[in-house]
Amino acid sequence: MLALAVLLARIYIKHGDQMKENNSNAVADAVDYKGLPADKSRTGGWVPAALILGIEVCERLSTMGIAVNLVTYLGGTMHVASAEAANMVTDFMGTSFLLSLLGGFLADSFLGRFLTIAIFALLQSLGTGMLTVTTKLPQLRPPPCGSAAAGQVSCERANGLQMGLLYLSLYIIALGTGGLKSSVSGFGTDQFDDKDPREKSQMAFFFNRFFFFISIGTLFAVTVLVYIQDNVSRSWAYGICCIAMLLAVLVFLSGTRRYRYKQSSGSPIVHILQVIVAAVRKRKLALPSDAQFMFDNFPENSKIQHTDQFRFLDKAAIIVDGESKCADDDPWKLCPVTRIEEVKMMIRLLPIWATTIMFWTIYAQMITFSVEQATTMQRSIGSFQIPAGSLTVFFVGAILITLAVYDRVIMPLMKKQLGKQGFTNLQRIGIGLALSSIGMVAAALAEMKRLSVAKETVLLHGGATVPISVFFLIPQFLLVGAGEAFIYTGQLDFFIRESPKGMKTMSTGLFLTTLSLGFFLSTFLVSVVKSMTGGGEGGRQGWLGDDINHGRLDCFYGFLAVLSALNLAAFVVCAAWTKPQSSKGEEKLSEIDP
Repeated sequence: MLALAVLLARIYIKHGDQMKENNSNAVADAVDYKGLPADKSRTGGWVPAALILGIEVCERLSTMGIAVNLVTYLGGTMHVASAEAANMVTDFMGTSFLLSLLGGFLADSFLGRFLTIAIFALLQSLGTGMLTVTTKLPQLRPPPCGSAAAGQVSCERANGLQMGLLYLSLYIIALGTGGLKSSVSGFGTDQFDDKDPREKSQMAFFFNRFFFFISIGTLFAVTVLVYIQDNVSRSWAYGICCIAMLLAVLVFLSGTRRYRYKQSSGSPIVHILQVIVAAVRKRKLALPSDAQFMFDNFPENSKIQHTDQFRFLDKAAIIVDGESKCADDDPWKLCPVTRIEEVKMMIRLLPIWATTIMFWTIYAQMITFSVEQATTMQRSIGSFQIPAGSLTVFFVGAILITLAVYDRVIMPLMKKQLGKQGFTNLQRIGIGLALSSIGMVAAALAEMKRLSVAKETVLLHGGATVPISVFFLIPQFLLVGAGEAFIYTGQLDFFIRESPKGMKTMSTGLFLTTLSLGFFLSTFLVSVVKSMTGGGEGGRQGWLGDDINHGRLDCFYGFLAVLSALNLAAFVVCAAWTKPQSSKGEEKLSEIDP
């Protein structure tokens, strides 16, 4: 009997240890592909995250491989005017980033991140495949330019059908890109448990390398793919992008059994609208003297301390007769204080959001007018002709070098000398804005030099190439590229840290809209400047002429430099207003290591 009792005790202890081990291996807020609690030993971690990163690398390869050299195709093959070609590129890029809001909404409300990534990756593959066909078939582009009797080159612009198919291809790609961007980084972080110290450190490593891999994809796009476009065939280059994305989708789907899936708590956009609608409905009610009399059904450890800012929104939490204090009523009529405070936190992001848009307007010039400048300049190194679009390699190189210097030199030095972990996110954003302003000054000076040489040579004696080295453009690429290294990481860090926990996807989408609006602002400014300075007596073409040798692109760059400087001053004011907000009660929840 004693032996039997000992045996049963051992079995019980062993079974209990197994149960504890199974419980410790389960991720509380994630499930596996079968819908069961996710097991740490079988799901998540770096292998699934790497499969997700592969999708992002191929997306960046396709999007940038198309964008950085699209302006030369529009001008040289489709015979679109300079300013119009630049606007087509910025509209394409702006739409790509703007559609991330749609992708985020679908992921949060209906599809989930896994399905969103798979569907939109296939859409991008479809668009890239269509672009491959449209650039391959001769009937889908106008005939080459021919010499007119007067000695001037005559070019037939692409017709409506040709431009329509090109637009359709580009905007299917934009739709795919937007859907991917909304979910890739979030699904990647889903593979790590932020309650596990070891996995939390791995999550930080994932974020640190995320931007690095984006830059690697861009580097390959602006070198190898651009060279293939200019020297082999555009259809071959776009076909490579299509095949790469399809392979990335297959690799991504191969990890289905290894992924961790987290259920969404609903769309943050809907939550924000609920707070606004409830506050408007109760606008005539008087606020209670104490916040404890307002509705808040969040668990104690998840509540956000009430603040006095934007008090109008607090009316959404006023309890009237017939509404319960213990359970959810109609969220369009009654919202908890914590939900209201989440909306307030999002509102406090808006000043920084607004003042970072200008950087991406400057960025847009690097893949439009700067590439057009390069097409007119000497680009030969011996017998090798540098593709105009490949000048952006200096832009990407500046990003990678800046990130490396910051991580390996600046951060250790600041930690040793000042006891700080590096620049704050707002300081990094400010540095990025300042560098972009200086970059536009450098661009204006380089264009002044290029125009002076063009007037003395090409405009007097004819010829297609201005006898000045393309390397005069390097400073503007380096300065704006270094600026992006600071502002991109600073923005991403700021929007993730300062947003409420339940709205991280929304804040990431808000960050991506700064890129979108920056491109659209570039389109707007180009159109306005073209309209206000174009035409006139003597055959003047204005600042942004159809031929940049007859324009004053240097004046446009100077105009952007002034706007950027004014924007930097506005950012400093907004940053000073934003800083105190981080020290309030919500900081405890919002400071999550990305």
